[in-house]
Amino acid sequence: MRLTRFAPLAALSLCLLAACMPGGLGASKASPFAPGAAEGEGIDGLIVGHRLMAAGEYELALKAYYRAAADKGATVDVLSAIGSADLKLGRLGQAEQILRRATEKDERFVPAWNNLGVVLMEQGKAAEAARVFQIAYGLDSGESDAIRQNLRLALAKKEKPAYDPPTDRPFKLVRRGVGEYLLLTEQ
Repeated sequence: MRLTRFAPLAALSLCLLAACMPGGLGASKASPFAPGAAEGEGIDGLIVGHRLMAAGEYELALKAYYRAAADKGATVDVLSAIGSADLKLGRLGQAEQILRRATEKDERFVPAWNNLGVVLMEQGKAAEAARVFQIAYGLDSGESDAIRQNLRLALAKKEKPAYDPPTDRPFKLVRRGVGEYLLLTEQ
């Protein structure tokens, strides 16, 4: 009988103690616990993907680009980014296919043309790569040193394919800004 008499008083004191804590009866911003629902919008998948590419996390970057495609649709930026990640992962066939889709979607998008040329060079298709780099160079009005170097390398490979001694030096793809890559040979 004594216990039931103090039950309402105990419940009232617990509520008062909870109300006195930081945040009151609701969730506190300073709480160490995860919130129940995310607030605001998520970070753009393209930005996350670009940062992951810069960090050398190509598989994670590819997943971020796929999330961006789910959010934004298959835009030329997203397709070009997916193709670049596939290239870094050594998936040349997939990269070529995706980058061709990007150039079909927007025929004036220079990074997609440049990246397609890089894929073609990696596949040993120097003549087609030279043509693609010429398109990229023309669309860029010759302003990019990276595209100019890629074009020069492709033309040199195209002109002397049989006379060059066999080299085991692979090409290296270097990121130079958003969606712009430079093709170099490793020394």
